[in-house]
Amino acid sequence: MKIKDLKEKRARLIAELRSMDAKPEGESGDLSTEQRSRFDAVKAELAQIDAQIERQAFIDDMDRRATGEQIGGCGDGRFDTELRSFSLRAAIAMMVPDLAQNIDTGREREVSQELHRRGFVPSSGGIMVPMQVFEQRVITTTAPGGGPGSNLVATDHLGNQYIDILRARMITRGLGARILSGLVGNVDIPGLKASGTAEWIAENAALTGADQEFRSVSMTPKHVGALTEFSRNMLLQTSPDIEQLIRADFADVLAQALDKASIKGGGNNEPDGVLETANIGSFDGSTWAGVLGALEDIGVANADMGSLAWATNPKVVRKLRSTLKESGDAAAGYIMEGPNSLAGYTAAVSNNVPSNLESAGSPSTNDNSALIFGNWQDLLIGYWSAVEILVNPYETTAYRKGNVMVRGLLTADIAVRHAESFTADTTFVTG
Repeated sequence: MKIKDLKEKRARLIAELRSMDAKPEGESGDLSTEQRSRFDAVKAELAQIDAQIERQAFIDDMDRRATGEQIGGCGDGRFDTELRSFSLRAAIAMMVPDLAQNIDTGREREVSQELHRRGFVPSSGGIMVPMQVFEQRVITTTAPGGGPGSNLVATDHLGNQYIDILRARMITRGLGARILSGLVGNVDIPGLKASGTAEWIAENAALTGADQEFRSVSMTPKHVGALTEFSRNMLLQTSPDIEQLIRADFADVLAQALDKASIKGGGNNEPDGVLETANIGSFDGSTWAGVLGALEDIGVANADMGSLAWATNPKVVRKLRSTLKESGDAAAGYIMEGPNSLAGYTAAVSNNVPSNLESAGSPSTNDNSALIFGNWQDLLIGYWSAVEILVNPYETTAYRKGNVMVRGLLTADIAVRHAESFTADTTFVTG
């Protein structure tokens, strides 16, 4: 039975007790024998309901914390097949007047219309691209090199040797952040704020009782976009490698923006990431005692479950790998013995973890780094399912070269389920 139904039943039983107490039918204002019997029965039933509510609340909270199974598809096998076969190259080309007639874009047009019908409305007349296009392949080594598509027309079919720019490592999803797909409208995720408490009592004494408190974590659509330029020849190619490159360019750029926002965020129009979440813990990561204190803080908060790991940047790694656990005692070893592990837990290293945080007592000096520890399953990244692609073949610079300018917009949000699941040192001095 759901908690809501149990609470409604509890309220009805309490109302019945109050009614009997207000209208006693026995002698001298006492309850009658029949009323006393019913009163005791209702009292026992209330105790059972309170126990059920406590158990169900605990199970619901554990279920929310559990590792979720990625659910793919929309329940329509035929439409799922069309989503997987969607061509981003063709979708872009169909919005270029003199290219559209040379490319078969029937699938892309119909898929976009179906996504529109299902509620994913383009904000400015663009085409809707399913998220499956970007999640279909895991790509980390493709992006424009010399010019916008100028060197991409494969004469020897060497697209798999394309030279990527050097990008910061994306880490939050790999650390265990939960992905919520297919969101529609604003989302409120319920959670238990405070549970009932158990207490020992003397014989014939009454329990004090404590009501449960509930809260919610809200997610609202926010938009992140990227502009890129593609050559005419590139859009005319049918090579799978070219399709892969176009997908990867948008996927990597937008994913980088989400990764940075998940870690910090909080800027203009950005979601609040872990470091911008109120009431997360704090510790001194420059000492071994402080590092162990971070583990203790998470354990004391009952958050030491799920996907526990560290996140930091290369500057902090250098500092920790050159700092002894005990000053002057080389035998004790260094705080960080290896590049990807700290105090027994995985340490993910990326320049997406900031190294330009404000220094304490010197607001004009922004050279502090962050070291974060926590249960990354309590970081939520929500997608509103579709990316909007809009092509401008008449943008001045691109038009003169025969290229097209393409804008991609992704609607997403980020939230932390439990602030207690994270602790951070945001004043780490690496100089």
